[in-house]
Amino acid sequence: MKTNQYTRVIKKHEAKPSYFKNMATAFFFGGLVCLIGQSFLWLYVHLFNVAEETAPTYMLVTLILIASVLTGLGLYDQFGQVSKAGGFVLITGFANSLTASALEGKSEGIVQGIATQMFKLAGAVIVFAVLSGFFFGLLRYFLVQLGIAPALDHQTVTFLMEVVR
Repeated sequence: MKTNQYTRVIKKHEAKPSYFKNMATAFFFGGLVCLIGQSFLWLYVHLFNVAEETAPTYMLVTLILIASVLTGLGLYDQFGQVSKAGGFVLITGFANSLTASALEGKSEGIVQGIATQMFKLAGAVIVFAVLSGFFFGLLRYFLVQLGIAPALDHQTVTFLMEVVR
């Protein structure tokens, strides 16, 4: 069989992905993880009397811990198969990636295995976060200099900082 014929046969019989179904599934499960996060936030503020300013930190740590434990037990990968991108786009997906990397390197020891594997992944994320921050900052600078985007005054920056807190 020639290459062109083989390619046509393969294309004819390959499974077609259902993009809408995958998007809806990811949206549902991503929202479910966010709902669980909001539930933890509510529990920390109303049941455990944690200050509203610090409750999001506790909630994120809890979600990271749950994702890491589920990864260690081999359950998060099953969740990822069902949830599509809904389980991997959030911070729980990053926790899953770090924990899985650490588990891969455990046979090589703590420093040479676990730490190296974890920071191989985390290092790439940090580098791209810093580079994208730099380039978007540079883009914003040029847009302000060209008069396309407004410059932020002290009052606006103060307001934005309050909103973030």
